[in-house]
Amino acid sequence: MSLDADVLRVLADPLRARIVELLAAEDLCTCHLVAETGARQTNVSNHLRVLREAGVVAAEPQGRFTYYRLVPDALARVAGSLDALARRARTTDRPRRPC
Repeated sequence: MSLDADVLRVLADPLRARIVELLAAEDLCTCHLVAETGARQTNVSNHLRVLREAGVVAAEPQGRFTYYRLVPDALARVAGSLDALARRARTTDRPRRPC
């Protein structure tokens, strides 16, 4: 299992991380995310584009609005990769390369 550095980079941004936290609880449109984060609409829209391109959120048009939802499998893959690394690091019989 390899670590998805692109998704980690995307989630490292504080505003994107906050958007992901909010979308974990409910599907929201841009106007809700603007109200919840206090960020400008263009800034939120740009971050949502990055999250969509990384496969972390999905968009669903609903009339005049677009609702965004979290893609749990994207986060589960990253969490699984990090968990595998943590398990490997906990191994007591760790090899050492000679210098």
